[in-house]
Amino acid sequence: MRWDLHGLFVTHAREIDRFLRRRGHTPETAADLTQDTFVRVMTATPNGEGENPRAYLWRVARNLSIDLKRRERVVEHVHLADDDFQRIADSAPSAETVVYDRQRLAIVEKALLELPQRTRMAFEMHRLGEKTMSEVAVELGLSTSRTWTLIRRAYQHLRARLNEDVPR
Repeated sequence: MRWDLHGLFVTHAREIDRFLRRRGHTPETAADLTQDTFVRVMTATPNGEGENPRAYLWRVARNLSIDLKRRERVVEHVHLADDDFQRIADSAPSAETVVYDRQRLAIVEKALLELPQRTRMAFEMHRLGEKTMSEVAVELGLSTSRTWTLIRRAYQHLRARLNEDVPR
């Protein structure tokens, strides 16, 4: 037995939604339960020959409503403000992220050691020491454009070692 689910949805979805709202569900919950009703019908069509599709839809919707009410009685729901919810979320990186980042850091450390001393010093002063290009240039006794060239080469070298695309 095959039912026209699209036709059933068009014909009965609104009335099932109203039925669920009258049973005390919020509009959002009623919409979710209505959708769940049709998903259940789609995945588990009844075996009985001559089964009334409308009656079956209502029975599924009623059962889903009863199941939800039972779960709500057992599980306590706490409504949190967005700020409170954000404080619960764990901002710690996953174990995979930690391992990946450590591997990339080891690659960067090794790549820094491969750089010529002046290039490495310029990069470290600029990136790690948070100095401006002109401050690095004065400290190394170079022009600002030459300092910029050294730092750019350091970035290119690090990206190449990390297998990233190097912008040209």
